[in-house]
Amino acid sequence: MKKFFMFLAVAGLLTFTANIASAQDAAPAQEEAEEVVDLFAGSGEEVPLHQALKTKFIEGGAGFMSLIIICLIIGMALAIERILYLAFSKTNTTKLLEAVEAALAKGGIEEAKKVCRETRGPVASIFYQGLLRADQGVDVVEKTIVSYGGVQMSLMENGLSWIGLFISIAPSLGFLGTVIGMIQAFDAIQAAGDISPNVVAGGMKVALITTVGGLIVAMILQIFYNYIIAKIDSLSIDMEDSSIRFVDTMVKFNNKK
Repeated sequence: MKKFFMFLAVAGLLTFTANIASAQDAAPAQEEAEEVVDLFAGSGEEVPLHQALKTKFIEGGAGFMSLIIICLIIGMALAIERILYLAFSKTNTTKLLEAVEAALAKGGIEEAKKVCRETRGPVASIFYQGLLRADQGVDVVEKTIVSYGGVQMSLMENGLSWIGLFISIAPSLGFLGTVIGMIQAFDAIQAAGDISPNVVAGGMKVALITTVGGLIVAMILQIFYNYIIAKIDSLSIDMEDSSIRFVDTMVKFNNKK
């Protein structure tokens, strides 16, 4: 699943890069974009969103804005992969426990293992690991459940560090663009020997647009990151509760022997 989404991210990145290259091939790309905006403004019509975004992208500079968009594409691919993984990890634990209890009463440990093998999700995997050591006593089963629960938590959190990295990098790239834009503005002032608004406007515009782009990307990824964390917390609570009930079920089963 992760490879599939990374493939989509790379495909999207290549498509986006191709669009950038085609935009840069047109010699006066920025001037044309400004002319389009002026044309719409003169006609009294609203500028289409995609046209406005394209204009701002060109004005912000293809270099830094491309890096910021790359952070968004890869970060979103990782976030969507985690969301789908967690969605498939959700299990009706009450129904699973009832099925395990019925299987233990009907066919013993082997029948309960079969139920767990046929059920997806981390809870079923934890139960299966506990059932594998059912003949070693309840204490061993409990320790196994705790240990394997940690393994499942690590699997659920896999990739979150990369999303966090892109959340940090995106605004940093924006601020870097801001610094470079300010340097360009001061270079223009030095070359012109004047501090008129027209001299510094270009560098200041690049600075502000890259900062806004980086902050927007970071906010979008932060929303997805917090949603994923909330889903993991919900699943972990469900895992802990169902594990306690499973241990109680195993105690009852051993007492009936």
